[in-house]
Formats: sequence, C-alpha cells, structure tokens
Amino acid sequence: MPAKARTDRNARTDRNAHTRTTILDAAERLFAEHGVHGVSNRQVADAAGQGNTAVVGYHFGTKADLVRAIVRRHTTAIERTREEMVEQVAGSDDLRDWLACLVRPAFDHLATLGSPTWYARFGAQVMTDPALREILVDESLSSPALLRILDGLHACLPSLPPAVFRERGDVARHLLVHVPVERERALADGAPTTRATWADTATGLVDVLIGVWLAPVTATPDHPTADQEPV
Repeated sequence: MPAKARTDRNARTDRNAHTRTTILDAAERLFAEHGVHGVSNRQVADAAGQGNTAVVGYHFGTKADLVRAIVRRHTTAIERTREEMVEQVAGSDDLRDWLACLVRPAFDHLATLGSPTWYARFGAQVMTDPALREILVDESLSSPALLRILDGLHACLPSLPPAVFRERGDVARHLLVHVPVERERALADGAPTTRATWADTATGLVDVLIGVWLAPVTATPDHPTADQEPV
C-alpha cells in the first residue's frame, strides 16, 4: 500500500476512534442524567459535537448496542481488577475477602475516572429498564471471576438456605448499584460525602454486606428450615 494511502487510512481510523469516544462520553452523561429512553440519538450527536445526526446509529447501531458499548468500555477494566483480586483470595474462607472482590473493583475503577463521573448513575438508569437490564446481567454472567466470587460466598455460608441466599443477593445487588450513585451524585454536585474516598466507601459497603449475609434467618412457611444463623 502506498505511503499516502496508508497515512490517509490511519488518519481516518483515528478520526473514527475519536468520534466513537466522544459519542460514548456524551451518551453516558446524558443517559445518566435523563434516562436512556429520555435521550434521542440527535441529542447524543449534538452533545458529542457531531453535525450529522445519523452518526450515532452509524457507529453503534441500535440504542441497546450503544448501551452495551458503554458498559463494555468500563467492565473491561473492572474485570481485570476483579480477576487479580480473586486470584489473591483463592481458597479463602473469609466472607470479607469475597465481598471485597465483589465491591472494590467497580469502586476502584470509578476512582480512576476523576470527577465528575457518570457511570454509576448510568448503570442505575439501565437497571430500571427490563430489556436494557439484561445487558448488564449478560455482561456480569460472562465474567468467570464473578462466578468464582459467588462460589466463594456459597462456601462461606454453607448453612444459608438457597432461597435466602438469592434474597440476600438481591439486596446486595441493589446496594452495589445505589451506594456508588449517591457518592457520584454528591461529588458532581459538590456536596458532602459520607466517606472521604471511593476506597473508604467500598470498605463501608463491605461492612454493610457482611451484616446482610450474616443476619439471622427467621423461619417462615416459605423457609421452614431457615432456623439457624449462618456460620
């Protein structure tokens, strides 16, 4: 390939990469502030400084594809940290170790993004939509490290009835979504935060989740065998 053609191709590739990044940045912020369905492709294009309103569809396809692209550009870094943490605690029977693996990677990632960030609020908006929520669920279930964390939690809680384990998993998921949202929003607004850093916030959430998982189980007709505290 002639040098000029190669240079032109590289320049076009760089322009496309820059355009995609500006679109992702704009979409993440707008979706976080207004909800995914409250924002049009035209608004995303305008916020990204693109005069061509078809540019979003050209680069990303459907809105669901755009949401998935935003998720993946964050989960790649989060998964890398999670894998490293899981390797460090492999074989542990300490509940705190596994909960730290669950909580800290996302909080550490948010800390690297500076301020303001939008990803926590974006994730909360996505979780309110059943169809889009499946994107986050699919991405999570494709994580081998996350599956190892769930195995580690099960191993630490052998007497917890399966239905109660699932119930407490639901509670944990809500906290994992909304605790970072509150901190992210406070930082963006210049308001006081409960904890000084993202790392401290993660520590506090791990403490809370230990309380959730180790709380006594009250026997009910639905859980007739749930009459012991987990060990």
